[in-house]
Amino acid sequence: MKRIFSWWSGAACAAFPVSGFAQDAAPASSVLGAADGMTWAQIIEAGGFLIYVLAGMSVVGLALVLYFVMVLRREQILPAGLFADLSVQLRKGDFGAAEKTCESRPCALSSIALAAIRHKLRVGTTEIGLLRETMEGEGGRQATLMQNQTQYLLDIAIIAPMIGLLGTVMGMLRAFNSVALDLARARPLELAEGVAQALVTTIAGLLVAIPAMVAYAYFRGRTSRLITELEGAAADLAAEMQEHAR
Repeated sequence: MKRIFSWWSGAACAAFPVSGFAQDAAPASSVLGAADGMTWAQIIEAGGFLIYVLAGMSVVGLALVLYFVMVLRREQILPAGLFADLSVQLRKGDFGAAEKTCESRPCALSSIALAAIRHKLRVGTTEIGLLRETMEGEGGRQATLMQNQTQYLLDIAIIAPMIGLLGTVMGMLRAFNSVALDLARARPLELAEGVAQALVTTIAGLLVAIPAMVAYAYFRGRTSRLITELEGAAADLAAEMQEHAR
């Protein structure tokens, strides 16, 4: 888990370098020097249990990214071979063969075509308008399923900074309590531990959220393009069915 969280956070650091803060050279150098001396065990200890929560979210986010890379592809949504076979079969009016083709190759395009084909086989005589409405209804359902999947990345991008903020509040409360209980006997070590928890959880939350938001924006655009292509393919299949609608 530590290795995956390290990879996820390293990707965010590479995408968003901190060279713009060179003006604060004196304070930053001391902070970075302290950070360079901390091991992963010390960072996790400073962040507390919230670090494990954020690490789990980073694992889920990485798994979702790998899943979407495999699933949100044109060949998975509307295979060219399937579209060609359905076009030929529907042009001939062979709805039985087209139904078997859709059942043997499940995907978004086959689900849309199968809804119209089964409607035609069930009622026998129908109108092209009803076939188009059937395909549009199933197409809307498939588009919603595709879009809802990518929302999980957005959820991670929104929740992770809030968890980091929770750690910030807990760390600052811990630091202030060490002073409030007995100002004369306040120890710098207790103050430092509270501040360390606040900083570590804040950084960890952002390192999980930023890559998740970037990935969501990318897959949202890919999903929109696939839905547009799917709508065009469905319209072409509806045109092939028009001659045999009645």
